[in-house]
Amino acid sequence: MTDIAAQVAELIDRARVAQAVADGYDQARVDELVAAAGWAIMEPGRNRELAEMAVADSGIGNVADKIAKNHRKTLGLLRDLKGAKSVGVIRELPELGLVEIARPVGVVCAITPSTNPGATPANKIINALKGRNAVIVAPSPKGWTTAQRLIEFIHAQFDRIGAPHDLVQVLPQPISKASTHELMRQCDLVVATGSQANVRAAATCGTPAFGVGAGNAAGIVDDSADIDAAADRIVRSKTFDNATSCSSENSVVLIGAAREPMLAALRQRGAVLLDTAQKAALQRLMWPDGKLSAAATGQSATVVAERAGLADVAALQPRMLMVEEDGFGAEYPFSGEKLSPVLAVYTARDFEHAQQIVRSLYAWQGAGHSVGLHGNKPEQAMQLALTLPVSRVIVNQAHCIATGGSFDNGLPFSLSMGCGTWGGNNFSDNMNYRHYLNITRISTTIAEQVPSEQDIFGDYFARYGRA
Repeated sequence: MTDIAAQVAELIDRARVAQAVADGYDQARVDELVAAAGWAIMEPGRNRELAEMAVADSGIGNVADKIAKNHRKTLGLLRDLKGAKSVGVIRELPELGLVEIARPVGVVCAITPSTNPGATPANKIINALKGRNAVIVAPSPKGWTTAQRLIEFIHAQFDRIGAPHDLVQVLPQPISKASTHELMRQCDLVVATGSQANVRAAATCGTPAFGVGAGNAAGIVDDSADIDAAADRIVRSKTFDNATSCSSENSVVLIGAAREPMLAALRQRGAVLLDTAQKAALQRLMWPDGKLSAAATGQSATVVAERAGLADVAALQPRMLMVEEDGFGAEYPFSGEKLSPVLAVYTARDFEHAQQIVRSLYAWQGAGHSVGLHGNKPEQAMQLALTLPVSRVIVNQAHCIATGGSFDNGLPFSLSMGCGTWGGNNFSDNMNYRHYLNITRISTTIAEQVPSEQDIFGDYFARYGRA
């Protein structure tokens, strides 16, 4: 056994001992664990420390928005979990003779990104604890200090309730691909959020895994939209935490008469539409060798403009940069995910054309994630849901706030969005506590119900005969 394998095995052994203790907890005790882990990050002083640490260590995002994210995402998750059954009998279906019993999955490997080094580990830890699991966090190297501090806070809360520390652990430094892959191999379940390289590694590690797809969300603005409200939502979404979220819009598709009023409304809110030369300078900064550079990732629009050599734009203190685009794919890099307050603008003749543009965008990147719609024609949302390769249609909402669950919609609070088979994932839901459970079913007999041949084939025979 290698040194890394032995080190990981020791963590796993400790986690299994702690998980065996949690396996004996009743629902009330489990909910104490959940509350302890939630308060560890939500207490205002600790929240601020984690947010400041995350920005200082990763160099991306901004403190105020990370504080809001840590608070809002955790509070929303705790709301979702309050009263949810995750111990013992969780559902009875007497008409089917079935009883469902929740069981732990065991030891969870939680792979987390540098973009959310506090909120994402907290979300996964809380969901794992709700299922009486142990969890070991595998953060990105830049996110390790924040994750480690979060877990110290959780352990302090565990001391208050007498719970074992080893229910929640973190891989020790230095974080490496080798140690992360070894943890994937030895644990019972992998939940991977972050780079597609990590997601692909999780999918092929030999351990059951949930991974998320790539972000590249587009928003459609119809000519029936409330332009001012749509502009407010898009700017709020695209600038939140400097667009580090996979749910931030990367493109907007403006339909017909909505185009000029929408561009004007975005300008009024601090967006700057770059000209051809400025767009070229920005492209050189962001894709110097054809691959997205870290130079703009999670930076403010002003910093991005400065780094691109656009001093006149930076002097305007822009909230968001916009570029006109009409193509898709590697030769049109602005058609992909940008992880910065940079928005590609497409123009559509009509709603059908807008759908074609979004389909082309997702054929390049972002299939399975979500699409935004600003307008007042409900049939359009249904059309998008029926035809586009998306797991979510977000209607008249700030996309990056809404997609991962919000207090004014019914989606589960999560920072890990499944993208279905379109995005190379095995689920299309917002990851939630049920993904951290095994379900055992007791089956008893019910009155036999055997259909007749006519019950099954009657309509078919009536239309096509019995040949």
